[in-house]
Amino acid sequence: MTSPPPEHVRSAFAVAAAEPQHLPGGRSLAFRCGDVVLKPVDNAAEASWLAAAFEQLRVDGIRIARPVRSSDGRWVVSGWSAQRFVSGRPAPRFGEIISVGVELHRALAGLPRPKFLDHAEGLYSWADRISWGESAASTEGLGEGVGADTFAALAAGRHDVDLPSQVVHGDLVGNVLFAGSAPPAVIDITPFWRPPLWASAVAVVDAVAWGGADPEMAAALQQQTHWRQMLRRALMFRLAISLAHPRSTSESLVGVLSAVQLLEPMMNENLPGLGAH
Repeated sequence: MTSPPPEHVRSAFAVAAAEPQHLPGGRSLAFRCGDVVLKPVDNAAEASWLAAAFEQLRVDGIRIARPVRSSDGRWVVSGWSAQRFVSGRPAPRFGEIISVGVELHRALAGLPRPKFLDHAEGLYSWADRISWGESAASTEGLGEGVGADTFAALAAGRHDVDLPSQVVHGDLVGNVLFAGSAPPAVIDITPFWRPPLWASAVAVVDAVAWGGADPEMAAALQQQTHWRQMLRRALMFRLAISLAHPRSTSESLVGVLSAVQLLEPMMNENLPGLGAH
């Protein structure tokens, strides 16, 4: 957990009088101050782009955590950004989460590719690129053993696809909140430039790996063009993160490896070498 936002940051976002309350979930970095949530940002360009994109975005049937400008119009102050607080909690309503993602991505379809993605670095960008076979970076971060072998087996079945890319939320599970009869709320957008079907596949992987979901909850997605390839890339993406993240746990890795086995029939392709794992 990081330290609470300093007073000058709270003043800039007009919540100086509010006592910061640490919010659970995510990376344990966010603090609620009245009706505003403040959190530190890793990339000011990304945070500013997201705020500008979501300031006026309207999506039928979905609540959006609206960005908040500082008193001088900035989106980021001393490394902190602000959003309106939205009520709700994550819930294992995975079919609804995928549907929320579909509607959100439909609303985002017209946005141009953000320039900050051209220079994105870090673990998640690396995992994304190697799972698509785009990165010249070494795969040494995968290490050796069953996990690395499974990644290689998945990669062996990867082939090019012809699907349009756009801005998508690459971390839907855990970032869609439910509150009684209120519409679901979307928070903490993690932007990627990928086909929306890939984002749905990542949600399926997360639901099966760590949410105890039945793989059949995604049966309807199997009818979509290139679903098998999107699922393959989603599994590789999450597997790479679990293998290389410095705070990854054995439970996390086991969850992804189990998801590979459970979702293999949905890919309807033989994955060389997976039968022994």
